[in-house]
Amino acid sequence: MPNVKDKPVAMGKHIIGVYILSFALLVFLYYYHWIIGIVMTVLFAISLYYSIKREKQLVDQTEAYISTLSYRVKKVGEEALLEMPIGIILYGEDNQIEWANPYMSQFAEVDSLIGEQLHILSNEFPSHLKDDTESFWLTIDQYDCQIFHKKEERLLYIFDRTDQTELHTLYQNEKTVLGIIFLDNYEEITQNMDDTARSQINSQVTSILNKWSNENGIYLKRTSQERFLAVMNQTILADLEKAKFEILDEVRELITDKNVPLTLSIGVGLGSESLPSLGELTQSSLDLALGRGGDQVVIKDDESSKVRFYGGKTNPMEKRTRVRARVISHALKELVKESDQVLVMGHKSPDMDSIGSAIGVLKVAQANDVEGYVVLDDNDINTGVQRLVDEMKEHEELWSHFIDPGSALDIVTKNTLLVIVDTHKPSLVQESKLINKIEHVVIIDHHRRGEEFVDNPTLVYMEPYASSTAELVTELLEYQPSKLSLSMLESTALLAGIIVDTNSFTLRTGSRTFDAASYLRSRGADTVLVQKFLKEDLDIYVKRSRLIENTNIYRGNIAISVGNSREKYGPVIIAQAADTLLMMTGVEASFVISVREDGRVGISARSLGNINVQVMMEKMNGGGHLTNAATQLDDMAVIDAYEWLKDIIDNYYEGGESE
Repeated sequence: MPNVKDKPVAMGKHIIGVYILSFALLVFLYYYHWIIGIVMTVLFAISLYYSIKREKQLVDQTEAYISTLSYRVKKVGEEALLEMPIGIILYGEDNQIEWANPYMSQFAEVDSLIGEQLHILSNEFPSHLKDDTESFWLTIDQYDCQIFHKKEERLLYIFDRTDQTELHTLYQNEKTVLGIIFLDNYEEITQNMDDTARSQINSQVTSILNKWSNENGIYLKRTSQERFLAVMNQTILADLEKAKFEILDEVRELITDKNVPLTLSIGVGLGSESLPSLGELTQSSLDLALGRGGDQVVIKDDESSKVRFYGGKTNPMEKRTRVRARVISHALKELVKESDQVLVMGHKSPDMDSIGSAIGVLKVAQANDVEGYVVLDDNDINTGVQRLVDEMKEHEELWSHFIDPGSALDIVTKNTLLVIVDTHKPSLVQESKLINKIEHVVIIDHHRRGEEFVDNPTLVYMEPYASSTAELVTELLEYQPSKLSLSMLESTALLAGIIVDTNSFTLRTGSRTFDAASYLRSRGADTVLVQKFLKEDLDIYVKRSRLIENTNIYRGNIAISVGNSREKYGPVIIAQAADTLLMMTGVEASFVISVREDGRVGISARSLGNINVQVMMEKMNGGGHLTNAATQLDDMAVIDAYEWLKDIIDNYYEGGESE
């Protein structure tokens, strides 16, 4: 499209062409008839006069139009720059504001921003400008702003997105949250009750939960005798988290006539747009809560992929029947029979429980006429376990079934069965590659289930109430073929696992623990040999004493020992020091922090049961049991770990146990 300014020029060229043609015509007329030529000359002159006059008028009009249009465009540009609802700032090399449009005045209390530093709007401005980010978000005077940065021009465009963020927050707060409430030990408590007593406890539980749901705006529907469905939004969930799910304590206080507290487990799912996915997430949360022993809340957020825990302050109630043990034992027997060989492995730096339970599973394979091997790294053994290993080496029939991780990878076949004992975390096993290489995996563990777990295991036997994995395996042995026979050393190894994990039957000990120990004793377990395995050198005793010496009492009942950063201790010494501190008068929980032999900072935690040390260690990327947990920290100083631990303990007492 031609420019308006070009129109007079084009028109003038056209008229000149007409004039030349007319002049040629007049010459022709004068040559043939001069009178007609004179007449035409007069007419031509009149036409030329009016043409020039008209052209001048057109030029004047065009110039006036252009002048008016330029003024309007300039005015619109000035108004857009000064009055549009977008903040504009030009700043200098020293981050001083050189110019700002009037819109920016709402973000500052000063009359004019010109000459002020950018940090008057937000202290975070300079750091974002150094990062050379083209777009970033800042809160300026309670406004949520999105800033676009033109570095070369030192220009900032500031958009107020407060309404947008408020709308997004409202949308997030109103998103659906599903919860499943499960009465952990309802079946065990009510199985011998008459109808009247059962109806009474049902009424009490329902009344408590209905009151709780009405007070918090939750839709609650009972779907079975021991299961409820709860529907809420994220605002309600946030309020429940602030209150640390007090409903757990309220229901726990409902003591039955058998003096057994009724406990709840709650699985919560949020963050998914799909209701079926939300339901699966909720069920997964409940499974995790039950796997950790119950009496707690597990919240899984699909958007952040994080898991939060609340509760878990009590020891899970020991089961009264052996039905589950018999069922698991039968299922394990069938899996073993369908396999051509069985590989058993525990965790890295194995303890007595790990090796003892592995030997027990090895005997299950042999009792069913299937070849079995225990995967053990001979270079990753501590002093206490080394005595057991040395004793096994003298019994070739047993030691011949121990192989290193490399050999285990070489002999894997399509029908190999892998049994993992005393852990359920892939990162902690002797050889994680075996998990990916073997299709059928069985997990036997007594620790509370953590977020990290083996994918799609064939069979899982996790009982947090058990004292040790050796106890669980011993129960499984009782339901294997009668031809199963345990040697004295094999029985002793299993018993040693129980004794070590219970600290000589003082912690986490139930009636089933003594039943298992009795069974092993009847099979020839030697308690004197166990004591021989557990004996320690004088140098180690003195070294542990130095570690205990650096102990202080925190919050009146928590003993924390911090080792010398220049001295390294083995994991066994650190654990033994924590056990020793727990025996001191007035100590409810103990923590020992020290540099390990591998250079990492290790923390061992122990508790008598009133304090959940597991949730504390999980916050420090560790795990374990309610009364027995630990963690290892990379790239952290001992003193920093100590300060972090104190913050977590403070949060446990003052703010709950969310992760």
